[in-house]
Amino acid sequence: QAEFGFNEHHQNEVINYMRFARSKRILRLKTIDSCFEELKDSRLVEDTFTVDEVREMLDGLQTVVRGEVEMELINTAHTNVLLLRQLFSQAEKFYLRLQSDISELENRELLEQVAEFEKTDYKTAHQFKKPLINQDMNKPKLAPLNESGVSELLNKEISRLQEENDKLKARLRSLESQAMSALDEKTRAERALKDLQKVQSEDTLPAKGQEISSLEDTVAALKEDYERCLSASAASQKDLQENLVSSKHQLLRVQEQLALAEKELEKKFQQTAAYRNMKEILTKKNEQIKELRKQLQRYEPNE
Repeated sequence: QAEFGFNEHHQNEVINYMRFARSKRILRLKTIDSCFEELKDSRLVEDTFTVDEVREMLDGLQTVVRGEVEMELINTAHTNVLLLRQLFSQAEKFYLRLQSDISELENRELLEQVAEFEKTDYKTAHQFKKPLINQDMNKPKLAPLNESGVSELLNKEISRLQEENDKLKARLRSLESQAMSALDEKTRAERALKDLQKVQSEDTLPAKGQEISSLEDTVAALKEDYERCLSASAASQKDLQENLVSSKHQLLRVQEQLALAEKELEKKFQQTAAYRNMKEILTKKNEQIKELRKQLQRYEPNE
């Protein structure tokens, strides 16, 4: 093991990245140096300058150098993101969740060790007295990716998938129960609607119709008797007229009772769920028709 706290392969990866970063840094520094050289060659051609001229040259140089430094900082940040992306992608293949401590990025002691390591051109890392690792041993660390570690990860993933499968099964059973309850409720509603229609069509109305027919027959018979006995005597004619008026009153009362019964039956039918649903559907259709008429009037104005 090297002094960095990990194996030789990983230490070589760190060295390669530091060499890459150093080459990019040297290239950017050369660019900044060229900015100063360009200023010297293009502007510093006279012996004396005014304060405004010096300020103008410095402002221009500041803008150029600032742009170069900002570009390098942005590029470094994006490069680090790509490096992290590679590490995270490899870790996720083994269902690992890597963790980072941002505060350690400003650890002066560790930064000084990295700087010292870079100055030695990565050849004297064994001279460090302290390992370049996080000193907080309580923070979570990754288990080694050996054969047992992979088996443990696979077992954890199997357990997680099994738990998720059990949750999905429980949810499926709950949905099936709700579907069966809804189906039973629909069946009961349809049966109630059929019974109501049967009562309306077979019992109440035919019975009232027979009663009206019977009363009409009675009235017809009374009228026939009245006409037959009309010439008998004035007294008999008066009695027949009274009987006829009484029968008419009775007929009106029965018709009124029939009307009340029909209203009561209609009221009961309106209280059913089927009637409310049909009424709601008709109301929505009427609103749609009104909206379509309004749209038609907009697209086809009155002539």
